[in-house]
Amino acid sequence: MLLHALLFLVGIGLLYLGAEGLIQGASSLALRYGIRPGLIGLTVVALGTSMPEFLVNLFAVFSSESSLALGNIVGSNISNVALILGCSALIVPLTVTPQILRREYPVMLGVMVLFYVCALDGWIGTADGLIMVGLLLLMGAYLLYDTRRARSSALLEEMEPPPKDVRTALPVWKKTGYLLGGSVALGAGAHFMVQSAKWTAHQMGIDPMVIGLTILAVGTSLPELAASLVSALREEADLSVGNVMGSNLLNVLFVVGTISIFDPLEVGDQALRVDFPVMIGFCALLFPIIWYDYRITRWRGALLLAGFAGYMTYLLFPYL
Repeated sequence: MLLHALLFLVGIGLLYLGAEGLIQGASSLALRYGIRPGLIGLTVVALGTSMPEFLVNLFAVFSSESSLALGNIVGSNISNVALILGCSALIVPLTVTPQILRREYPVMLGVMVLFYVCALDGWIGTADGLIMVGLLLLMGAYLLYDTRRARSSALLEEMEPPPKDVRTALPVWKKTGYLLGGSVALGAGAHFMVQSAKWTAHQMGIDPMVIGLTILAVGTSLPELAASLVSALREEADLSVGNVMGSNLLNVLFVVGTISIFDPLEVGDQALRVDFPVMIGFCALLFPIIWYDYRITRWRGALLLAGFAGYMTYLLFPYL
Protein backbone atom coordinates (compact mmCIF):
# COMPACT_ATOMS: atom_id res chain seq x y z
CA MET A 1 0.00 0.00 0.00
CA LEU A 2 2.77 2.43 1.02
CA LEU A 3 4.82 1.57 -2.08
CA HIS A 4 1.91 2.27 -4.43
CA ALA A 5 1.14 5.55 -2.66
CA LEU A 6 4.79 6.53 -3.05
CA LEU A 7 4.74 5.61 -6.74
CA PHE A 8 1.62 7.73 -7.22
CA LEU A 9 3.32 10.74 -5.59
CA VAL A 10 6.46 10.18 -7.65
CA GLY A 11 4.26 10.02 -10.74
CA ILE A 12 2.61 13.35 -9.86
CA GLY A 13 6.02 14.93 -9.34
CA LEU A 14 7.31 13.65 -12.68
CA LEU A 15 4.16 14.86 -14.44
CA TYR A 16 4.59 18.31 -12.94
CA LEU A 17 8.31 18.57 -13.78
CA GLY A 18 7.73 17.13 -17.24
CA ALA A 19 4.95 19.57 -18.05
CA GLU A 20 7.04 22.47 -16.75
CA GLY A 21 9.98 21.46 -18.96
CA LEU A 22 7.75 20.95 -21.97
CA ILE A 23 6.03 24.32 -21.47
CA GLN A 24 9.28 26.22 -20.92
CA GLY A 25 10.90 24.80 -24.05
CA ALA A 26 7.83 25.18 -26.24
CA SER A 27 6.93 28.67 -24.96
CA SER A 28 10.42 30.04 -25.57
CA LEU A 29 10.36 28.69 -29.12
CA ALA A 30 6.87 30.11 -29.71
CA LEU A 31 7.86 33.56 -28.42
CA ARG A 32 10.95 33.51 -30.58
CA TYR A 33 8.74 33.28 -33.67
CA GLY A 34 6.42 36.09 -32.62
CA ILE A 35 3.35 34.30 -31.26
CA ARG A 36 1.44 36.56 -28.84
CA PRO A 37 1.32 35.53 -25.13
CA GLY A 38 -2.47 35.18 -25.03
CA LEU A 39 -2.36 32.73 -27.90
CA ILE A 40 0.46 30.83 -26.21
CA GLY A 41 -1.78 30.33 -23.17
CA LEU A 42 -4.54 28.88 -25.33
CA THR A 43 -2.27 26.62 -27.39
CA VAL A 44 1.32 25.92 -26.30
CA VAL A 45 0.73 26.09 -22.53
CA ALA A 46 -2.60 24.27 -22.83
CA LEU A 47 -1.00 21.53 -24.94
CA GLY A 48 1.84 21.12 -22.46
CA THR A 49 -0.52 20.88 -19.50
CA SER A 50 -2.75 18.41 -21.41
CA MET A 51 0.10 15.99 -22.07
CA PRO A 52 -0.31 14.30 -18.65
CA GLU A 53 -3.93 13.44 -19.52
CA PHE A 54 -2.86 12.15 -22.92
CA LEU A 55 -0.13 9.85 -21.62
CA VAL A 56 -2.11 8.70 -18.58
CA ASN A 57 -5.01 7.79 -20.84
CA LEU A 58 -2.72 6.11 -23.35
CA PHE A 59 -1.26 3.87 -20.64
CA ALA A 60 -4.74 3.25 -19.20
CA VAL A 61 -6.08 2.11 -22.59
CA PHE A 62 -3.04 -0.13 -23.15
CA SER A 63 -3.78 -1.64 -19.72
CA SER A 64 -7.41 -2.35 -20.75
CA GLU A 65 -8.73 0.26 -18.30
CA SER A 66 -10.89 2.39 -20.61
CA SER A 67 -13.17 3.48 -17.75
CA LEU A 68 -10.10 4.82 -15.91
CA ALA A 69 -9.16 6.77 -19.04
CA LEU A 70 -12.65 8.19 -19.59
CA GLY A 71 -13.02 9.13 -15.92
CA ASN A 72 -9.67 10.93 -16.05
CA ILE A 73 -10.76 13.13 -18.98
CA VAL A 74 -14.21 14.01 -17.61
CA GLY A 75 -12.77 14.58 -14.13
CA SER A 76 -9.91 16.71 -15.48
CA ASN A 77 -12.34 18.95 -17.37
CA ILE A 78 -14.36 19.41 -14.18
CA SER A 79 -11.21 20.06 -12.13
CA ASN A 80 -9.94 22.60 -14.66
CA VAL A 81 -13.04 24.75 -14.30
CA ALA A 82 -14.12 24.25 -10.69
CA LEU A 83 -10.85 23.54 -8.86
CA ILE A 84 -8.31 25.54 -10.86
CA LEU A 85 -10.30 28.69 -11.61
CA GLY A 86 -11.78 28.53 -8.11
CA CYS A 87 -8.34 28.41 -6.46
CA SER A 88 -6.93 31.09 -8.78
CA ALA A 89 -9.84 33.45 -8.07
CA LEU A 90 -9.48 32.96 -4.31
CA ILE A 91 -5.87 34.14 -4.52
CA VAL A 92 -6.41 37.02 -6.97
CA PRO A 93 -9.83 37.91 -8.45
CA LEU A 94 -9.64 37.28 -12.19
CA THR A 95 -10.58 39.97 -14.71
CA VAL A 96 -11.54 38.42 -18.06
CA THR A 97 -11.60 40.22 -21.41
CA PRO A 98 -14.92 40.15 -23.31
CA GLN A 99 -13.12 38.55 -26.28
CA ILE A 100 -12.60 35.30 -24.35
CA LEU A 101 -16.30 35.10 -23.51
CA ARG A 102 -17.31 35.84 -27.10
CA ARG A 103 -14.81 33.63 -28.95
CA GLU A 104 -13.04 30.96 -26.90
CA TYR A 105 -15.79 30.16 -24.39
CA PRO A 106 -18.52 29.16 -26.93
CA VAL A 107 -16.02 26.89 -28.69
CA MET A 108 -15.12 25.16 -25.42
CA LEU A 109 -18.76 24.68 -24.41
CA GLY A 110 -19.62 23.38 -27.89
CA VAL A 111 -16.82 20.82 -27.72
CA MET A 112 -18.04 19.63 -24.29
CA VAL A 113 -21.53 19.11 -25.75
CA LEU A 114 -20.02 17.29 -28.76
CA PHE A 115 -18.13 15.02 -26.34
CA TYR A 116 -21.40 14.13 -24.62
CA VAL A 117 -23.28 13.58 -27.90
CA CYS A 118 -20.54 11.24 -29.17
CA ALA A 119 -20.80 9.22 -25.93
CA LEU A 120 -24.60 8.81 -25.95
CA ASP A 121 -24.50 5.47 -27.80
CA GLY A 122 -22.22 4.00 -25.11
CA TRP A 123 -19.03 4.22 -27.16
CA ILE A 124 -16.62 6.86 -28.38
CA GLY A 125 -15.41 5.13 -31.51
CA THR A 126 -13.18 5.67 -34.52
CA ALA A 127 -15.66 7.90 -36.38
CA ASP A 128 -16.09 10.09 -33.28
CA GLY A 129 -12.32 10.34 -32.91
CA LEU A 130 -11.89 11.37 -36.54
CA ILE A 131 -14.47 14.14 -36.09
CA MET A 132 -12.68 15.40 -32.99
CA VAL A 133 -9.22 15.36 -34.59
CA GLY A 134 -10.65 17.03 -37.70
CA LEU A 135 -12.04 19.86 -35.57
CA LEU A 136 -8.69 20.13 -33.81
CA LEU A 137 -6.91 20.55 -37.15
CA LEU A 138 -9.43 23.19 -38.27
CA MET A 139 -8.96 25.07 -35.00
CA GLY A 140 -5.19 24.91 -35.40
CA ALA A 141 -5.40 26.20 -38.97
CA TYR A 142 -7.57 29.12 -37.84
CA LEU A 143 -5.19 30.03 -35.01
CA LEU A 144 -2.26 29.91 -37.44
CA TYR A 145 -4.13 32.16 -39.85
CA ASP A 146 -5.05 34.56 -37.05
CA THR A 147 -1.42 34.73 -35.93
CA ARG A 148 -0.10 35.42 -39.43
CA ARG A 149 -2.74 38.08 -40.02
CA ALA A 150 -1.66 40.06 -36.98
CA ARG A 151 1.05 42.63 -37.48
CA SER A 152 4.45 41.47 -36.27
CA SER A 153 5.27 44.82 -34.72
CA ALA A 154 2.09 44.77 -32.60
CA LEU A 155 2.84 41.26 -31.43
CA LEU A 156 6.39 42.09 -30.45
CA GLU A 157 5.22 45.05 -28.36
CA GLU A 158 3.00 42.70 -26.29
CA MET A 159 5.84 40.39 -25.36
CA GLU A 160 7.45 40.24 -21.93
CA PRO A 161 10.44 40.08 -21.83
CA PRO A 162 11.46 42.20 -24.87
CA PRO A 163 12.21 40.46 -28.20
CA LYS A 164 15.98 40.59 -27.81
CA ASP A 165 15.76 38.85 -24.44
CA VAL A 166 13.29 36.29 -25.83
CA ARG A 167 15.66 35.28 -28.61
CA THR A 168 18.71 35.00 -26.38
CA ALA A 169 17.17 33.77 -23.13
CA LEU A 170 17.81 30.11 -23.90
CA PRO A 171 20.09 28.54 -26.50
CA VAL A 172 18.50 26.09 -28.92
CA TRP A 173 20.10 23.05 -27.29
CA LYS A 174 18.57 23.98 -23.92
CA LYS A 175 15.13 24.46 -25.47
CA THR A 176 15.43 21.05 -27.11
CA GLY A 177 16.62 19.56 -23.83
CA TYR A 178 13.59 20.92 -21.99
CA LEU A 179 11.28 19.46 -24.62
CA LEU A 180 12.90 16.01 -24.61
CA GLY A 181 13.41 15.85 -20.85
CA GLY A 182 9.86 16.98 -20.22
CA SER A 183 8.51 14.32 -22.55
CA VAL A 184 10.47 11.55 -20.83
CA ALA A 185 9.37 12.70 -17.36
CA LEU A 186 5.75 12.88 -18.49
CA GLY A 187 5.87 9.33 -19.81
CA ALA A 188 7.42 7.92 -16.64
CA GLY A 189 5.03 9.84 -14.38
CA ALA A 190 1.99 8.70 -16.35
CA HIS A 191 3.08 5.06 -16.12
CA PHE A 192 3.55 5.24 -12.32
CA MET A 193 0.20 6.95 -11.78
CA VAL A 194 -1.79 4.49 -13.89
CA GLN A 195 -0.24 1.45 -12.23
CA SER A 196 -0.87 2.90 -8.75
CA ALA A 197 -4.46 3.89 -9.63
CA LYS A 198 -5.19 0.40 -11.02
CA TRP A 199 -3.84 -1.25 -7.87
CA THR A 200 -5.86 1.07 -5.59
CA ALA A 201 -9.08 0.44 -7.53
CA HIS A 202 -8.71 -3.33 -7.46
CA GLN A 203 -7.51 -3.64 -3.87
CA MET A 204 -10.08 -1.29 -2.32
CA GLY A 205 -13.01 -2.28 -4.51
CA ILE A 206 -13.43 1.22 -5.94
CA ASP A 207 -14.84 1.63 -9.43
CA PRO A 208 -11.94 2.58 -11.77
CA MET A 209 -14.20 5.31 -13.23
CA VAL A 210 -14.38 6.90 -9.76
CA ILE A 211 -10.59 6.71 -9.38
CA GLY A 212 -10.24 8.43 -12.77
CA LEU A 213 -12.78 11.12 -11.84
CA THR A 214 -11.14 11.94 -8.50
CA ILE A 215 -7.54 11.09 -7.59
CA LEU A 216 -6.24 10.63 -11.12
CA ALA A 217 -8.06 13.69 -12.49
CA VAL A 218 -6.77 15.99 -9.76
CA GLY A 219 -3.25 14.57 -10.15
CA THR A 220 -3.11 15.14 -13.90
CA SER A 221 -4.62 18.63 -13.45
CA LEU A 222 -1.68 19.80 -11.31
CA PRO A 223 0.22 21.31 -14.28
CA GLU A 224 -2.87 23.35 -15.21
CA LEU A 225 -3.26 24.36 -11.54
CA ALA A 226 0.38 25.47 -11.32
CA ALA A 227 0.21 27.40 -14.62
CA SER A 228 -3.05 29.13 -13.67
CA LEU A 229 -1.93 30.03 -10.13
CA VAL A 230 1.29 31.57 -11.46
CA SER A 231 -0.71 33.50 -14.06
CA ALA A 232 -3.12 34.74 -11.38
CA LEU A 233 -0.27 35.89 -9.14
CA ARG A 234 1.22 37.77 -12.10
CA GLU A 235 -2.20 39.32 -12.75
CA GLU A 236 -2.41 37.66 -16.18
CA ALA A 237 -6.01 36.48 -15.92
CA ASP A 238 -6.39 35.93 -19.66
CA LEU A 239 -3.52 33.45 -19.62
CA SER A 240 -5.07 31.65 -16.63
CA VAL A 241 -8.58 31.41 -18.11
CA GLY A 242 -7.21 30.72 -21.60
CA ASN A 243 -5.11 27.87 -20.23
CA VAL A 244 -8.18 26.24 -18.66
CA MET A 245 -10.34 26.60 -21.78
CA GLY A 246 -7.55 25.48 -24.08
CA SER A 247 -6.78 22.49 -21.87
CA ASN A 248 -10.43 21.38 -21.88
CA LEU A 249 -10.54 21.69 -25.67
CA LEU A 250 -7.37 19.64 -26.08
CA ASN A 251 -8.44 17.04 -23.52
CA VAL A 252 -11.39 16.20 -25.78
CA LEU A 253 -10.22 16.95 -29.32
CA PHE A 254 -6.61 15.82 -28.93
CA VAL A 255 -6.58 13.23 -26.12
CA VAL A 256 -9.98 11.53 -26.58
CA GLY A 257 -9.95 12.03 -30.36
CA THR A 258 -6.52 10.50 -30.91
CA ILE A 259 -6.96 7.56 -28.52
CA SER A 260 -10.47 6.62 -29.66
CA ILE A 261 -9.36 6.36 -33.29
CA PHE A 262 -7.20 3.38 -32.39
CA ASP A 263 -9.08 1.99 -29.38
CA PRO A 264 -12.76 2.96 -28.86
CA LEU A 265 -13.70 4.01 -25.32
CA GLU A 266 -16.70 2.42 -23.61
CA VAL A 267 -19.02 4.82 -21.75
CA GLY A 268 -21.11 3.54 -18.81
CA ASP A 269 -24.68 4.53 -17.94
CA GLN A 270 -23.57 6.26 -14.72
CA ALA A 271 -21.21 8.50 -16.69
CA LEU A 272 -23.97 9.47 -19.11
CA ARG A 273 -26.51 10.15 -16.35
CA VAL A 274 -24.28 12.02 -13.91
CA ASP A 275 -20.66 12.71 -14.82
CA PHE A 276 -21.07 14.16 -18.32
CA PRO A 277 -23.96 16.47 -17.24
CA VAL A 278 -21.87 17.66 -14.26
CA MET A 279 -18.96 18.44 -16.59
CA ILE A 280 -21.20 20.42 -18.97
CA GLY A 281 -22.93 22.08 -16.01
CA PHE A 282 -19.68 23.45 -14.58
CA CYS A 283 -18.62 24.71 -18.03
CA ALA A 284 -22.03 26.36 -18.56
CA LEU A 285 -21.84 27.95 -15.08
CA LEU A 286 -18.81 29.96 -16.20
CA PHE A 287 -20.96 32.15 -18.45
CA PRO A 288 -23.17 33.74 -15.76
CA ILE A 289 -20.20 33.90 -13.37
CA ILE A 290 -18.10 35.91 -15.86
CA TRP A 291 -20.75 37.73 -17.90
CA TYR A 292 -22.05 40.15 -15.23
CA ASP A 293 -18.85 42.20 -14.87
CA TYR A 294 -16.22 40.07 -16.67
CA ARG A 295 -14.66 39.03 -13.38
CA ILE A 296 -14.32 35.89 -11.29
CA THR A 297 -14.37 37.32 -7.77
CA ARG A 298 -13.30 35.51 -4.63
CA TRP A 299 -16.84 34.55 -3.63
CA ARG A 300 -17.50 33.21 -7.13
CA GLY A 301 -14.28 31.23 -6.92
CA ALA A 302 -15.44 29.89 -3.56
CA LEU A 303 -18.74 28.90 -5.19
CA LEU A 304 -16.87 26.89 -7.82
CA LEU A 305 -14.75 25.19 -5.16
CA ALA A 306 -17.82 24.37 -3.06
CA GLY A 307 -19.46 22.73 -6.09
CA PHE A 308 -16.28 20.76 -6.76
CA ALA A 309 -16.06 19.58 -3.15
CA GLY A 310 -19.72 18.53 -3.23
CA TYR A 311 -19.19 16.49 -6.38
CA MET A 312 -16.08 14.78 -4.96
CA THR A 313 -18.01 13.94 -1.79
CA TYR A 314 -20.85 12.46 -3.86
CA LEU A 315 -18.38 10.22 -5.73
CA LEU A 316 -16.39 9.01 -2.73
CA PHE A 317 -19.11 8.82 -0.06
CA PRO A 318 -20.18 5.21 -0.92
CA TYR A 319 -16.61 4.04 -0.27
CA LEU A 320 -16.05 5.87 3.02
